[in-house]
Amino acid sequence: MNWRIGIAAALTVLGAQSAQAQALKIGFVNTERVFREAGPAKRAQQKLEREFAARNAELAKFEKQGRDLQVELEKDSVTLPEAQRREKERILADVSRNFQRLQREIREDLNLRRNEELAQVQERATRAINQIAEAEKFDLVVQEAVFASSRIDITDKVIKALADK
Repeated sequence: MNWRIGIAAALTVLGAQSAQAQALKIGFVNTERVFREAGPAKRAQQKLEREFAARNAELAKFEKQGRDLQVELEKDSVTLPEAQRREKERILADVSRNFQRLQREIREDLNLRRNEELAQVQERATRAINQIAEAEKFDLVVQEAVFASSRIDITDKVIKALADK
């Protein structure tokens, strides 16, 4: 008889734990989507594009200059005197080096600025997620998951909350 009481007690405990687990409210936020679709993220991207437009134009100028020199060298290499050909090759090498240096500098500066801007977006998103979680009484909100059902995805709410600010 005692073992039946023990099994009944165990089943009661398991049932209570199962009910508690079902009451747990979990949310998921797709951070990548927030960074791609949220208003502040889009504004940050536009700001970076404006900020780096002049430098990208300068880079494009170097690239065109290098292409033009390369075409000219290929076209005239047979008819040019050796000294002029070497001089044009040297100039092309200088242009190529300057292009690569400028490209590397722009890429490094852009990555630094993008990280700064995304950190601000992340901070705002975290505040919005916390507000949603508190208002809707979530027990847990995760931002990275191997799988998340659309039933618990609150990304649209976060994007909307960021748009309202």
